[in-house]
Amino acid sequence: MPRPYLPIAEHGVVGDLRTVALIGTDGNVDWYCPGRFDAPSLFGCLLDAEKGGWFSLRCRTATQQKQLYLPDTNILLTRFLAAEAVGEVTDFMVPRIREFRSPGGSLVRQASAVRGTATFELECRPAFDYGRAPHTTALVDGVGAVFESALGRAVLRTNFPLRLSADGLAVESTLDLAEGEHAEAVLDWQGEVRALAPGETERQFRATSAYWQRWLGQSRYQGRWREMVHRSALALKLLVYHPTGALVAAPTTSLPEELGGVRNWDYRYAWLRDAAFTVYALMSLGFLEEAAAFMTWVQARCEEADPQQDLRIMYSVDGSAHIPEVELGHLEGYCGSGPVRIGNDAVGQRQHDIYGELMDSVYLYNREVPISYDLWAGLSRRLDWLADHWEEPDEGIWEIRGPRQRFTYSGLMTWVAFDRGLRVARDRGLPAPEGRWRKLAAKAYRFVQEECWDPQAGAFMMAPGSHLLDASVLCMPLVKFAGPTDPRFLSTLDRIRAELVSDSLVHRYARTGHDGLTGDEGTFNLCSFWYVDALTGAGRVEEARLVFDKMLTYANHVGLYAEEIGPSGEALGNFPQAFTHLALISAALNLDRALGR
Repeated sequence: MPRPYLPIAEHGVVGDLRTVALIGTDGNVDWYCPGRFDAPSLFGCLLDAEKGGWFSLRCRTATQQKQLYLPDTNILLTRFLAAEAVGEVTDFMVPRIREFRSPGGSLVRQASAVRGTATFELECRPAFDYGRAPHTTALVDGVGAVFESALGRAVLRTNFPLRLSADGLAVESTLDLAEGEHAEAVLDWQGEVRALAPGETERQFRATSAYWQRWLGQSRYQGRWREMVHRSALALKLLVYHPTGALVAAPTTSLPEELGGVRNWDYRYAWLRDAAFTVYALMSLGFLEEAAAFMTWVQARCEEADPQQDLRIMYSVDGSAHIPEVELGHLEGYCGSGPVRIGNDAVGQRQHDIYGELMDSVYLYNREVPISYDLWAGLSRRLDWLADHWEEPDEGIWEIRGPRQRFTYSGLMTWVAFDRGLRVARDRGLPAPEGRWRKLAAKAYRFVQEECWDPQAGAFMMAPGSHLLDASVLCMPLVKFAGPTDPRFLSTLDRIRAELVSDSLVHRYARTGHDGLTGDEGTFNLCSFWYVDALTGAGRVEEARLVFDKMLTYANHVGLYAEEIGPSGEALGNFPQAFTHLALISAALNLDRALGR
């Protein structure tokens, strides 16, 4: 039987550079979309404990569970502690890259008894297409089981016997492992129906471990928070769709920003903003391969951009902008938090800030590796579009589902877009309408300074004439719009501290319902790490360090963050979230430098 919903934070994540599996501390695979991040789920009990499907492998007699990653890898170890025995389950997915002779993509689960006799229970109950597609289950002698549906086939290969469940849709097994004994289960999507070869999973384990350690070995970071920074880098790498270089905002959908609320969105897509920030974070640590792949992906989006709407704010991992939002009414949602959504209607929004984040990442990448002329030509056309439209209202960085406005952050990032375009053109001698871009950058700069500054409030507000603060302006020094000790910025920082900060936690904006949605939300982890950066630049280094160290306590047991933090410190929103981890890396780097001085 399915168990009650685990807290969001009670999960680790493994992946194959195309998709991930979320594995609870109880040994349950709660979320897995085979093949790619935005594919229909095969295991989705994270969103419906009864109908979503699960893959359980746990020690029956355990009274306590612990979970950790093996050093410098994305291989997850779950330990089950009992009075008379200790059992372990090792979970990983085999990266699907050229370096592996096997096709990769397998979800490997290894059970072992490390002390005493451990009794493990396995139940594999898939629910194809978010539980909408029926399937058949068949036992295969010497192999394991095959699950078939109209959407595809999942093959479970084991080195121990299985039995059909009472309803014939799942398989089960009970294993008594003596100390030192092992059992293995491998789930393949669209795989061959063949037996496990002797030593197969051990070879996969060694190859997977070597891959992650080799990849992380490229990191240049040697600072104070090495473990957390490297865990964030490994988490970001898991969110890259290797075939195209696209990077998803998070690998889950509909995890709520408020329990019982309606702020449940599908994040399994590549937001240009998130991806650009992530490229910067990885480049700052020395990872250039991911940045190069992203630039190739961006070039393709520039070449196929619609002349009317230009770039979309998000795309599927293969570059499609067709991701209509649909509600799955047959699923109850995490802890009853409906609706469950797939797709995202925000794809049709206009968010002018994406050009600034994109051009900033291009500028930083170009300092390491010269960009191609074709990419430059495509980017120049995008800036031509921005020049004609940036003074129009948009939905802004927070994807307001209400009336469009002229947001301060959008104006700020418009300045970044033209400023970085000018810098790249000058550095490389590339053709550009420099006079026009310079005038546009100056106009955007004056818009923020003259129309978005409220002298009575002593702060940059969310929009001209608005009475709301917006934590997105904390990034002004990060993008070099304002000096970190600029009087206007320091005054804004103090206002944000007084109105939006609770201890180390920062709200995106005042909770007034102005965003077109009902309900509430938690504090936003991205903004909390931007707050650390702002304090660091302002010279309040000891305060910044205290806030940063407090934020680290909100990571889960394996160093991962969801999007938000709730009133009692619980993780809320999709998990793990790229935005949070890239901001953690930036804050750690800048704080390290400041402490070094």
